[in-house]
Amino acid sequence: MISTVPRFDRSLVKKYDRSGPRYTSYPTALQFSPAADPAELLDDCRNTPGPLSVYVHLPFCESLCWFCACTTVITLDQGKADAYLDRLEREIDLMDPHLPSDRSLAQLHLGGGSPSFLSAPQIARLGRILGASFTPAPEPEFSAELDPRTLNEEKVDVLRSIGFTRASFGVQDVNPEVQLAIHRVQPDAMNRKVLAWVRGAGFESVNIDLVYGLPKQTTATFANTLDAALDYAPDRIALFSYAHVPWVAPAQKIVERSVLPSAEEKLDLLEMAVERLTGAGYVFIGMDHFAKADDPLAIAAANGTLHRNFQGYSTRGDLNLSAFGMSSISQSARAYRQNQKDLRDYSDAVDNGRLPVARGYRLTPRDELRRTVIMELMCRFRLDLDKAGADHGVDVREEFAAARKNLTPMEEDGLVEWDGNTLAVTPPGRFIIRNIAMAFDTYARPAENRHARTI
Repeated sequence: MISTVPRFDRSLVKKYDRSGPRYTSYPTALQFSPAADPAELLDDCRNTPGPLSVYVHLPFCESLCWFCACTTVITLDQGKADAYLDRLEREIDLMDPHLPSDRSLAQLHLGGGSPSFLSAPQIARLGRILGASFTPAPEPEFSAELDPRTLNEEKVDVLRSIGFTRASFGVQDVNPEVQLAIHRVQPDAMNRKVLAWVRGAGFESVNIDLVYGLPKQTTATFANTLDAALDYAPDRIALFSYAHVPWVAPAQKIVERSVLPSAEEKLDLLEMAVERLTGAGYVFIGMDHFAKADDPLAIAAANGTLHRNFQGYSTRGDLNLSAFGMSSISQSARAYRQNQKDLRDYSDAVDNGRLPVARGYRLTPRDELRRTVIMELMCRFRLDLDKAGADHGVDVREEFAAARKNLTPMEEDGLVEWDGNTLAVTPPGRFIIRNIAMAFDTYARPAENRHARTI
């Protein structure tokens, strides 16, 4: 039995550091194509009864964080949020005929941008819009990404009154020089204040995001950030590698004016963070997530029910995902669809009574098989090819011959082990799970400007 405790092997992590997908879907969004008829991507939505997961993209931010690659709209005009809520309400109405009549809302996630850009009355209105179309399932999970710089107690109280119990804060780094270099000044005292607000309001779970590889970070400064993060005592910590993709996010070119950590220094930061977080009792969930042992995410990882979708690791990623707002991506059993990424294009579509779907992808039977395989690896670090083949009616020896060959170097390096047709990822292999998954990806090809690096 392979140990579930991760082991950071610096030489192997360095050896396999290359560009690759994060596999929040398979196939990835790079395979999406323009949608001439959105209905072709919707035909299995209404026929899949049961609970839903809903994502709402709220793109507004008051200022641009130079490291960020999210789809955002930078503005100080609160009125733009009112117009956006008008269109969200209309989009949900347009989608209603395509959703199952007996749907219930098991998960709700607000992302962005920054949902806390909205005023308290606007947040309350969003709650009414969603409540008019979706009835919460028993014990629903409502979560929101919140920016401490635009949050106040009134907004926290409104979110809680709607039913939100999970909050996620982007902390990134607490060092003032690092914060200036990424154009996100967010003092430690501010973080502590908002944490007190959400906990005082009765939120059950808090996640914080940290980023390593940012300009002016050193092991000494990041050690202080880790000290602060552990003192915040969040239930979950997402430890993201800074993805420098200026071809996607042109503002990142500003980041290049400051000194970025070298590849070796970035590994120093990662190694230190893993040791500190696991040493403090956080469970390594997979790739870049950590959680307290009693957190539902850690429990799901332990009992084999962890899932993965466009929001990352999830306890309920098996649900159909209906996403609303510009750039948002929805997922059903056999299709993905993405909304217009430009606010004007999104608004024009909705104003003219059209679903704002810009592009998407319909899975083939082979895609469905390989999605199963890749998600098993990403979530359980173990793969029974015989079972996957039987479930999908495929001869695994023929279908995965190339994948086994691609994995040979990793097997020789002790990152994976085969037992017949069962593949197990070893403790050091957990840190390069994206590379292992790529062996089964028929669309993957070396291209440094298509994805961020895996480490």
